[in-house]
Amino acid sequence: MLTVNDLSVSFHVGERVIEAVKHASFSIDKGQTFALVGESGAGKSVTALSIVRLLPRGKAFFPSGSIRFRERELMGAPDETMRDVRGREISIIFQEPMTSLNPLHNIEKQVSEILLLHQDMSAQQAREKTLELLKLVQLQEAEGRLNAFPHQLSGGQRQRVMIAMALANKPKLLIADEPTTALDVTIQAEILALIKDLQTELTMSLLLITHDLGIVRKMADRVGVMKDGQIVEIGDVEQIFNNPTHEYTRYLLGSEPKGQPESRDTEEDVVVKSENLKVYYPIYKGVFRKVKGHIKAVDGLTVTIREGGTVGLVGESGSGKTTFGLALLRLVSSKGSILFTGEELQGLKSKRVRPLRREMQIVFQDPYESLNPRFTVGQIIKEGLKVHRLGKTPQEREKLVSEVLEEVELDPAYINRYPHELSGGERQRVSIARALVLKPRFLVLDEPTSALDRSIQTQIIDLLLELQHRHNLAYLFISHDLRVVRALSHEIIVIKDGIVVEQGPTEEVFRNPKDPYTKTLIKAAFELESGEKRNDSH
Repeated sequence: MLTVNDLSVSFHVGERVIEAVKHASFSIDKGQTFALVGESGAGKSVTALSIVRLLPRGKAFFPSGSIRFRERELMGAPDETMRDVRGREISIIFQEPMTSLNPLHNIEKQVSEILLLHQDMSAQQAREKTLELLKLVQLQEAEGRLNAFPHQLSGGQRQRVMIAMALANKPKLLIADEPTTALDVTIQAEILALIKDLQTELTMSLLLITHDLGIVRKMADRVGVMKDGQIVEIGDVEQIFNNPTHEYTRYLLGSEPKGQPESRDTEEDVVVKSENLKVYYPIYKGVFRKVKGHIKAVDGLTVTIREGGTVGLVGESGSGKTTFGLALLRLVSSKGSILFTGEELQGLKSKRVRPLRREMQIVFQDPYESLNPRFTVGQIIKEGLKVHRLGKTPQEREKLVSEVLEEVELDPAYINRYPHELSGGERQRVSIARALVLKPRFLVLDEPTSALDRSIQTQIIDLLLELQHRHNLAYLFISHDLRVVRALSHEIIVIKDGIVVEQGPTEEVFRNPKDPYTKTLIKAAFELESGEKRNDSH
């Protein structure tokens, strides 16, 4: 189906030339799954984008290589050929759906565009097919989402839309670049099962790029391990996992979130406390846009977070996790009590809340989206210092930035770099530094490790534990990765549809879950972690 031979990809960056991929070779047979694994910046995505020629013109060039798809040479093929191949025969699921979906177009327009471009369909037929695809990827309330825009969907919902778009024309080869990064474990399992079923039904080949080795073991037939642009080891999945020959492969396989939070005094000072917190969004219908009901994003959450303590918030995509974190920080409107260091935040005017924001910070899920691409690292971190008037002189602020970069284990020389020049792990460290430079007491960590490969995840977890110990920070840790939650959290809250279904000490919840939903989450996490192969007889 696909043969990549001696592929080298380089980029012009100013006067420098960066070698992103060096002499990579692999092949994928009809109906086969080939997984490409490696750390952030290894060259996995560049290799995938080279196949469909989506690298920036003028900057990217190919010193060597051949890419043959169904006996056709794609390297150097005319643009008309590539336009026909893309979407119809080769589709791609991108890692970051928010930056891949058009923010100005609704979901129906974006999915139906592919159908109208490649198939002889009327607008009504395209609408019906779009709805069918959204239901196929199990998007909740699919019909009601047709007019929604990307920013109105959760990360998991946006990824489902991307998958629907990729599968619209039943491609022969599907390139899945971290297809389940933004999804919780139960949805991961469903999406992977869906892709596997469609692969079997369509005899579709799959190029899977992921940092989750459990998914690789579950899905792949063959594996290629990349490091610094080179494929250092390639082989059948069982051979790679059971008898790896390269030192780097063994390092990847041994990287697991193993840390655990320090035991703490349960009488420590309460930093944040919510009582019966609710976030409702009105549903408008009719010509006069009357309120006909409410979406209950958060429905009565009560949480206590103490100094040096971490509360892990777990639930499916769209369950209200991020909304709750934003509500605690008074970034969305809510009802109920929010106490911060004993002071009631609800009802306070923004002028009174502003000084408190220095002590309440957030680290977002997608660092690429949350960092200003036009600012250098130094400008990004200094912005908060200027707003809160910390550091009397530019030199003093520069010193604070250098100190916080060292604290998150980045070279102070990064101060003049831009976000696009950093790896995913480095960008997330900058996000943590931006929050930390203000000396906060409370951090909302919204999926801070979900977009990172496993070895970098481990480093970020260790960093967060060390920073918490050093500064006695209180964390609300939002994640769908139960391994990471277990490594960081003293207490776990499991929510579903905005309602708490289970709450308690971390180890107690893991060892003896009471609610069926919690049991399902833990079971799905265990299956993905162990990498059990899916079997139709199961």
